[in-house]
Amino acid sequence: MSSSAVMAICLKRWPHYIHKITRTKNIMTTASKCEKAMENLQKNPYFEKYAERIASLQKTSPEEFLKRLEEQEKSREQEKKKKFASVDTRQYSSVLNPKKDVVNKQSVEDKKLDEILKIDLVQDKDASEIQVIWEEYHKNKEVISATIPSPLYREIKERMVENPTFLFPLPREQGYEFIMCQSYGHAVHFTPLLAFQVHKENAPECLTMIHYTELEDKGIVLMRGEYDKNVLNGQEAQCLANQFQIYYNGKDEDKLKLLHSFTKSPDSFKHMDLITELENITLV
Repeated sequence: MSSSAVMAICLKRWPHYIHKITRTKNIMTTASKCEKAMENLQKNPYFEKYAERIASLQKTSPEEFLKRLEEQEKSREQEKKKKFASVDTRQYSSVLNPKKDVVNKQSVEDKKLDEILKIDLVQDKDASEIQVIWEEYHKNKEVISATIPSPLYREIKERMVENPTFLFPLPREQGYEFIMCQSYGHAVHFTPLLAFQVHKENAPECLTMIHYTELEDKGIVLMRGEYDKNVLNGQEAQCLANQFQIYYNGKDEDKLKLLHSFTKSPDSFKHMDLITELENITLV
């Protein structure tokens, strides 16, 4: 047989070989995808309940099996995007804008307790009675509040002076967001770190806590915190207030070390340690 005849036969059979190889490759790829899909499915808590049906579909129609899995995966991704989209809007819509300049705006540090609670009306009350009044007054308001024993507040205030700036991790849907706090006088201003990096001193606060000391002679200091509802909800504001208290009250040695490290040795400070402490937090 001539070489040209052999060549003709080879060319004639070539499409058949290509089809066979491609089909084999597709079968192997499908099998590989099925195995991977099964691994993921087995992590599902309901896998055992539907194991027989899944195995039957995988055996009789692997392509249909994969198609259904892909549709489910797309559906989950779309739901996830919708869920996270609302969080992103709430988190970043307002914090990326600088503070608005307001003429003759009263300084936060100059705010007096008498603007909220008429002091002369509680002069005949003791600390526990005032605490009840303070808590009842704020119960249905979108603010946070607390009553702090005077000796404890003096310790907190001491550390506010020594460590005027600190960071707190705030749990979010996608992980943690870091919030910076800055203490001035009896006020504590909380600002998303992202906003501070963009606007520096003009960054808007997401939470402002003021400690009112007018009733120290009764052994208490009253705290009220107002938060930006576009950035925080009530639970998140309370989370930041709780973290502030346990770091600045000095009762936890590990947290006190982190506070001092941030102020005095910033190069050796590890922000991931804050997340570790938060995950193991216990309120004192």
